Amino acid sequence: MKTVRKDLLKRRKSADIRKENLQLILTVAEQRFAEFGYNGTTISSIAEQAKLPKSNILYYFKTKEVLYKEVLSQILKIWMVDMEEMTADQHPREALRHYILLKIKQSRDHSNASRIFASELLHGAPFLREKLQTDLKTQFIKTCQVFREWIAKQWMNPVSPEHLLFMIWSSTQAYADYGLQSSILMGKEELDDDDFETGADLLTHLVLRGCGIKLL
Repeated sequence: MKTVRKDLLKRRKSADIRKENLQLILTVAEQRFAEFGYNGTTISSIAEQAKLPKSNILYYFKTKEVLYKEVLSQILKIWMVDMEEMTADQHPREALRHYILLKIKQSRDHSNASRIFASELLHGAPFLREKLQTDLKTQFIKTCQVFREWIAKQWMNPVSPEHLLFMIWSSTQAYADYGLQSSILMGKEELDDDDFETGADLLTHLVLRGCGIKLL
């Protein structure tokens, strides 16, 4: 029995170490890719900053491309989960408000990932195109259908679901992608929580009013 317990504890400890290493590698890789781009980042530089042997990085991620794709995939998964939370039986007043808050929060908490995503798109999405054409497009179609059902229920004006999502994405992700520009113009080192809250409140007000949704 003692041997079994020791084996279980050992496996749990190994699993915890693996999880911690994976998160550390992804966090450092996100920072490096955001600052230096794909071509300017090396596995060696990620290993050095993470204070891990290069072999450890390659154990989890066989190549730089695999690691880069995983960084992109992480932020895309978060964004799609946020979209999936909106359902046709929710009223858009609450659903859109919550979605905008989540998107602003992602720009605050995952600004590096957002900038990597934007850079990837600006360069023609060579590593992301497949997921855009499959996973994201599938979720995009589902979310647009939710908006159409809200319109059919007369809960909101007959706006274009596609362009409404584009507007929300561009407005919320700007707090990450153009955060430096915004902070400079506002005379700050960086945007603070009040700025993100003010932005979320304003965007929520504009979106709800623009969609003909009464504010409570």
